[in-house]
Parts: sequence; structure tokens; C-alpha cells
Amino acid sequence: MPVRHLLAALPGALAPPAAWHVAVQPDPVGALALTSGRLWALLAALLALAGVVAGGLALARSGGGGGRRPAIVALAGALAGVVIGGWVVAAAEGGPGTGYGIVGGYIALAAGPVALLLGGVALARARRSPARRPG
Repeated sequence: MPVRHLLAALPGALAPPAAWHVAVQPDPVGALALTSGRLWALLAALLALAGVVAGGLALARSGGGGGRRPAIVALAGALAGVVIGGWVVAAAEGGPGTGYGIVGGYIALAAGPVALLLGGVALARARRSPARRPG
């Protein structure tokens, strides 16, 4: 029996797996392309991280009468980051690298609760401490 007939009789023996051609195809979006999903995820992550920074600053200043405004900014940034990040993660149809922005959405979902915690503690401290008035 010729080798050609032997290989024809065993089609799956030496053939590559059926899903192999999918794994070696190039990324259709591109690694550096700014898609709408990545843009929304970037916005959500930046808002949540800005909320963390504002919450940290508000917490550092809360003992010295820093006021409620930085704490409210932290809470607003955190809330917006969590909502947009959750929307991005829920709407994503693929994993990391597909252009849907799922990594940025998860970053926003991780940083948002931290900013909510920092802003909430700073706001509670600002409500307890008497406001300093110049004079």
C-alpha cells in the first residue's frame, strides 16, 4: 500500500487540529488600534483611578479640615468608573486583545471600589470634624 493511500485512510493522524488555523490568524483589530470599546474602557479606568487619587488626597487632608469636595469628587469618579467599566465588561464579546476593552473594564471595576472606600471614609471624617473657618 503506497504511503499516499495510508495517509488518506488516516485523515486525522497527521493533519493539524481543526481549530489550529484560528489560532495562527493575525489579530483583526491590531494591538494599538483604539477601538470604541478600548476608548470607553480607558475612560472608565481613568475615572476610577482619578477617584482613587482624589480619595487618597481627601483622606490625607480630612484631619486638617480638607473639606467635603475632594471626597465627593472621589465618590463621583469611582461611581462613574464602576458603571462604565461594568458596562464595558458586560458588552465585551471577547477576551483580552480582541479590541473590546475588557482589560480596562476590569481595571475600572477593581479601582472603583477602592476609590469608593477612600472617598466614603474621607467624607465621613469631614462630616465629623468641625470646619475650620479663617478669621
